[in-house]
Amino acid sequence: MAKIKQQESVKNVTLANHYPGVAFGKMNYILMGAGIVLVLLGFLMMIGGKASNPNEFHPEELYSNTRITIAPAFVLLGFIVEIVAIMYRPKGENSENA
Repeated sequence: MAKIKQQESVKNVTLANHYPGVAFGKMNYILMGAGIVLVLLGFLMMIGGKASNPNEFHPEELYSNTRITIAPAFVLLGFIVEIVAIMYRPKGENSENA
């Protein structure tokens, strides 16, 4: 019994010494980058073009399906991916090591 606890403590020490001060792994950063790209893409889709004549109003351009529905969905999906990226932990890690 004592030998098993000693092996577990040695394993925990070697994992902590292997990556000192690193909060996230490679997969976390990849997911964070994907989330940032999705958010930026959503905001870029919301950007409107300048009207050729400021005295005319074209609601089909302003209230297009892309600006009203698709772009906010991309932004929301990007924020969800960011949350997943922060919470992601590889399967091999123990909850005690966190």
